[in-house]
Amino acid sequence: MAQGARPGERIFRGTAVSGGVCRGRILVVGKPDHTIPHQLIEESQVKAELDRLQHAFVLTRQQITEVQRRVTKALGSADASIFDAHLLVLEDQSLVDEVTRLIQQERANAEHAFNTVAERYAKTLGAIEDEYLRERAADIRDVSNRVLNNLLGRSNEFDPAKLSEPCILISDDLSPSNAAMMDKKTLLGFATDAGSRNSHSAIMARAMEIPAIVGLQNASTVLSTGEYALLDGFNGILILNPTDQTLFEYGQLVRKQVDLNEKLRDAVEKPGVTLDGVSVPLLANIEKASDAASIRSQGGEGIGLFRTEYLFMHREELPSEDEQFDAYRQAAEAVKPAPVVIRTLDIGGDKFLAGGDIVREANPFLGWRAIRLCLGELALFRTQLRAILRASAHGNIKVMYPMICTVEEVDSANALLEECKAELRSEGKPFNEQIDIGAMIEIPSAALIAPALARRLKFFSIGTNDLTQYTLAVDRLNERIAHLYEPSHPAVIRLIKMTVDAARTQGLTVSVCGEMAGDPVMVPLLLGLGVDELSASPALLPPVKFLIRRLKMDEARALAEFALGCESAKEILVRSRELARSIAPSLFENQIQ
Repeated sequence: MAQGARPGERIFRGTAVSGGVCRGRILVVGKPDHTIPHQLIEESQVKAELDRLQHAFVLTRQQITEVQRRVTKALGSADASIFDAHLLVLEDQSLVDEVTRLIQQERANAEHAFNTVAERYAKTLGAIEDEYLRERAADIRDVSNRVLNNLLGRSNEFDPAKLSEPCILISDDLSPSNAAMMDKKTLLGFATDAGSRNSHSAIMARAMEIPAIVGLQNASTVLSTGEYALLDGFNGILILNPTDQTLFEYGQLVRKQVDLNEKLRDAVEKPGVTLDGVSVPLLANIEKASDAASIRSQGGEGIGLFRTEYLFMHREELPSEDEQFDAYRQAAEAVKPAPVVIRTLDIGGDKFLAGGDIVREANPFLGWRAIRLCLGELALFRTQLRAILRASAHGNIKVMYPMICTVEEVDSANALLEECKAELRSEGKPFNEQIDIGAMIEIPSAALIAPALARRLKFFSIGTNDLTQYTLAVDRLNERIAHLYEPSHPAVIRLIKMTVDAARTQGLTVSVCGEMAGDPVMVPLLLGLGVDELSASPALLPPVKFLIRRLKMDEARALAEFALGCESAKEILVRSRELARSIAPSLFENQIQ
């Protein structure tokens, strides 16, 4: 596939979020008008404004419930569960109380009061480093727009369900609820100026197998309805007025992708074993217990990372021990006897914590978060540890501490865990006495003291996203320095190797649960460095397994040896890409060179 546009073509580049290729006329949906009137009301009007607000909430709840019902019918309950977060926004008592206060004390009209509070919540979430949690700001804005539309008597600006002819949708953004109403018969694909891979619109596109691109920046302002385009959801490219030659080449790409999909489906049913017989367990990263049901269909062999933050967010009170126990038990029973690694609460000053105030910190990523917060809030930590221990009686559960940087943190957490065990014994509640305890290696200090940590733990899980950012002092979300974010940097590679070597001396297993684990280009390098297991988003597991089944460990070890002696991140990446392409070329045939 040629890199540049041919004469007459125009190319727009964004981020690929849902694979596939489609072509057709485009429909451009302009940015909706979100102008919100601000009026001062009389004291006598306060009750009427509060009644209007409550009525808007009721209507919004009905609308979201209907969207959820349709998605459940079309795609199943797992995909429909993304709207649980939308309903929780409407149940957030702190949000309701703040809006009520603005109406009562500042005499603001309901629209202005609600928009002020909701936008403040959305901006706070939007500033979070964690991409998954940051994208939940879109949930708040989606719900907010529905509430405001109901208050103002406006209809939904755009309804994909009402499209009469097949088209490619171009818009500034696509709300999760609008994405849920997409119909493959009329919506060929979509491209938006905003958004990311973890946005709910992207998740819905992947679930429905609709090609999609985000991050085009200005396409909705320079394109016109009726123009002809080709959308490449593999490479994140929108081509306006594609030539016959371009259409021919993309026709070949589609045929190759169909062949690859068949090969991936075949690989899903087979074990993750290299050509020379080395078994590589492939596990899944999940956010909710309900996500566990689909892991096996993607070739997963368990849960390598259960992010528990979802249980603690968008709610008035902290989750009880019983509520947490039910969630952890559900996940364990869904994949039993496969393992479930539950990461204790990884939340901090940059994220919402139920039942508490939002803590403002100058640098929250170096602040009071994760294990630091848990050891400072022992009641909260104790409740979670007890819930995890109780759930361990129902499956192969392991517990993992996040953001460890000292042995004292591990010692303190382990001591509290032993206290919880003693409590449960005295209460006659069953649990796994031999539950495995591990830690995230995501800070350089943890890798440097890995031998000491290994004497206190049963396993390590390397979080390559944070390890890379903390090692290189690079915020990958900062556009000015994002190019410096290089997981193949020699320093990162050596820290991974250091961690693996320390684990080997104590007989610990080492997994990787960061983005590198789901990248076929980086997988041979990780295995060559001695990593035992890989854990990634379920959708990324099939291509990783496909590659592993075509890899020889001597090739992986040779790559690792080269990387450990190399001074250039780019050279390591090039060599890694060459190996991956040589052993599984069909994985990369849909990528532009």
